[in-house]
Parts: sequence; C-alpha cells; structure tokens
Amino acid sequence: MIFVGGSVVDPAEDEAGGDLLMALLEHPVLVSSSQSFKAIPERKLSVSEGSKQSKCVYVFQREYATVDPALVDLVGTDEATTCVGVVIRNRKSGMISVAHMDSPDVVDVGLTQMLSLVLNHSSASELDVHLIGGFDDSSSKASHMTRSKRWEKMDGYSLPLCIKIIDALQRSQENFCIQTLCVLGHNTRRDSEGNGFPIFNGFVAETSSGRIIPASFNGTLRCPEEIVRRIRVSVAYEDPSWEGRLLETYDTQNDQFKIAPCIWTSYQVRIAMKLQHLSDSEILNTCSTSPSAEAPDFINNLRRVLGLPDSSTTLEGYLFYEAASSIQEDCRRRRRRLGKIRAGFFRVDLPPCSG
Repeated sequence: MIFVGGSVVDPAEDEAGGDLLMALLEHPVLVSSSQSFKAIPERKLSVSEGSKQSKCVYVFQREYATVDPALVDLVGTDEATTCVGVVIRNRKSGMISVAHMDSPDVVDVGLTQMLSLVLNHSSASELDVHLIGGFDDSSSKASHMTRSKRWEKMDGYSLPLCIKIIDALQRSQENFCIQTLCVLGHNTRRDSEGNGFPIFNGFVAETSSGRIIPASFNGTLRCPEEIVRRIRVSVAYEDPSWEGRLLETYDTQNDQFKIAPCIWTSYQVRIAMKLQHLSDSEILNTCSTSPSAEAPDFINNLRRVLGLPDSSTTLEGYLFYEAASSIQEDCRRRRRRLGKIRAGFFRVDLPPCSG
C-alpha cells in the first residue's frame, strides 16, 4: 500500500499501474519533493585520504545492499539512465536498503530481498521510499502522444520499470510512504533538438538521517572488485540461480562485501570477443539502452570488462581486511592475473570515503 503526505493512495479498482504512476507523478507533494531534490547540489564522492572518513557501501547495477546505520555512514549508487534507484528505510530502526533495478523482471523478488532485513516483524513498520533515476527515454514520436496513449504503448525502458515498481509497492501488504519520485519527466532535461537526458544518474543516502542527496561516485569508490561485479551483471542474465533476483553483494550482519562466484557461458565469451572489435559508437549502440545519455566513461568501463574473456574466467576467493589503499593495490595485482581466476567468494571490508 502506498502513502503520500500521510494519506493513503487509493486508486480506482479499474486503474492500471500506469494510471497510478501518472497520478503520483502529478501529486503536489511529490512534485514539490522532486523540485526540492533537484535543488540540492550534486555530491561528488571519492575514497578519502584525509582525517574525516565515512564508511560507504556502493551498489552496482542489478545489486542491492541493506545497511545498519550503526555500521555504515553512506550507501548509494550511480550510472543509472533507464535504471531506477530504490531506497527503502525503516523509520524506527533506521535500517536502509538501496537497489539499482534495471528490469521489471527483478522488481517483485527484489523488493522481497530488500525488505528481508528492513522490516521489524515484531511490530508494524513505517517505510520511507525514494525512487530516483529512469529518465524519460521515450522516442520523439511517443513524446508527442497523449500520456494515456504513450502509457498504452509502453515506449522506452524507463516507463515499464517505473510502472512495475509502483504496482508492486501498491500490491504489497506493507505501508510504503513515498517521499521522493524523481523519475521520468521529473528527472529529464532536453537539448535543443528535444533529446532527453537524465538530470541525475545517482544518489547517496545518509544512514543516520535518511537524507537522500544527488551524487556521483569517483571510480575509486566503485569498489571493491569493480570489474568482477560488472561481469556479474552480464552473467546474471543467463544464470538460472539469479533469475528474477537482485545480486547480493553486502553482508549486513558481518559488515562485509561478499561477492558470490559466477562464470561467463561460452556464448557470452564469444559475444565479448566480438564486441572487442567494434568501434566505440558500435559498442555504445549495441550495449546501451540509452546510447546518447551514457556517462563519458561508459565505453571505457565496458572495454575493461570485454578485455577479460576467457572460458575459464570466474571469480577467485579472497579474504582481506586492509584499508582502502591496500584494497586498491590488491585489486591491481589480481587484475594482472584474471586469466587464472577460479570460483569462490570475495569478503572485503568497507573503504572510507569523502565528498
């Protein structure tokens, strides 16, 4: 069930998910909250080298993490264009879960995963929800349609995902208080030719207060094991054990990253090898749901992943507890021998950050 501004949102019995989403996008409380969110300066985060340090959990595409405010200061994600960042926070306990959802297929089970440690099963939980991302990627033809016709057409990638998330929240027995709905038109800017771009690609949540701030993360903080976690996203599409699920990355109770083993299929290896020989523009148009809206480092990040195809490439187990500088050096050493990697788990302490 969905609440806005303290009142329950009670859609008509025949109202479809798209109609409910449209009503929420036009709700005065949520319009105001989106405007307030967009007025906040974007925070740029990187690994801290100074005395003031905050523990941060970074969430990649298709991942989620639930954190305890007593252990973690910040949790967030970026690199979202047609994806949607979802935040669920328990007002009483302060437990907060962040997900980077990239498909309607992961929404139902993904919400269950997020709620597993956020809910207090001994009493009713008041849950604040923030949805950020998913810019209006509809075609120029669709943008001239009436909204009801466009909703019916389900044009683009962002709209079906947003509709699915809202529908899942509404069907749930839990009480979700939507605080921020900065998606679609609320998170879109257009150039002189009418092409759409996201205003924000990411955010960070301050766990102590629950405050959500627009944010971007330096590559040093997209860790640990950036490349391995990017590979996991592609693997997840063909791994039955991850079908319809968000990728588990962070162990809440032990306050550590735990990255489960995975392996590219032979088909995925062949695709990666073929993609290596394409031009940047060809890779962009082949691999992105929003080629014109990707960040400048999109191609570079993808080429770093494509440079590792090997039929034996999986993840190797490591256990280490050093500071961020040691983590980075360990990552560098491992990347030099990725061709010999075997299956296992990564267990990594959280790096400090600043910004």
